[in-house]
Amino acid sequence: MSSTGKPLLGAIEAGGTKFVLAVGHSPAHIIARHEIPTRDPAATLAEANAWFEGHGAIGALGIGSFGPVDLDRSSPEWGRITNTPKPGWANCDLVGYFAERLGVPIGFDTDVNAAALAEYTYGAGKSAASLAYITVGTGIGGGLVLDGKGVHGAAHPEMGHILPRRHPDDRDFKGVCPHHGDCLEGLASGPAIKARWGASLSELPADHEAHEIIACYLAQLAVSLIAVTSVEIIVFGGGVMKTPALLERVEQLASELGAAYFPGKAKHKIVSPGLGQNAGLTGSLLLAADL
Repeated sequence: MSSTGKPLLGAIEAGGTKFVLAVGHSPAHIIARHEIPTRDPAATLAEANAWFEGHGAIGALGIGSFGPVDLDRSSPEWGRITNTPKPGWANCDLVGYFAERLGVPIGFDTDVNAAALAEYTYGAGKSAASLAYITVGTGIGGGLVLDGKGVHGAAHPEMGHILPRRHPDDRDFKGVCPHHGDCLEGLASGPAIKARWGASLSELPADHEAHEIIACYLAQLAVSLIAVTSVEIIVFGGGVMKTPALLERVEQLASELGAAYFPGKAKHKIVSPGLGQNAGLTGSLLLAADL
């Protein structure tokens, strides 16, 4: 129970590597946070449920999940992770599991849509009309907020699966995406970097060709977003983006690729998350608060 006498809000940032759990009085006020490793669904979800039960009654739960997920509330598959390549997680009914055990309304979206909403509301985009949030890690995903509303369409954006132009020094690598091979995720995600060069980007020397190649692919995504949506703020987060100077490389290359063409170029900014590690959690709390 919160200090206002109302039940707490609960949040889950469901990632392929870890689940991050939280409860809070409001989206802007997290009072407890906990991380658990993502194992098989049965073990992971049971541990998450036990953590929430240990914090007393919550009034609503927001879940921002790795995808793909079904966001169509008219679909019998709503609330499920769908055809993910993560072993054991395809067709996992996240919403159904927690709805049955916690007995509360549940808001559901992708982890990157949730993070985009949080950064737009409280973080790097709180003074802007539009924001995209990109995470670059085990996979690459993106969420987009235009005029205060998350963009969904027929499903949800899959920005990590655009098909970039190949860097001239990166012609032979086939890519690691099981669906598209050399899409953006197949070329620039953490696993793609390790498969190509045997180490993470931050472990490679600062003058290694990988830094320029990965920045080139991410800059292409930024320019594509600006060209298609005229988005003002592009936030890059995730483990790969912790590589020193990578964000600056992406910003520089995006400026070069844009060639000073786009109207409103003074408003387009490429930045790091304003909410740090709490963007996904805060967004999930926003999903809960909106119920």
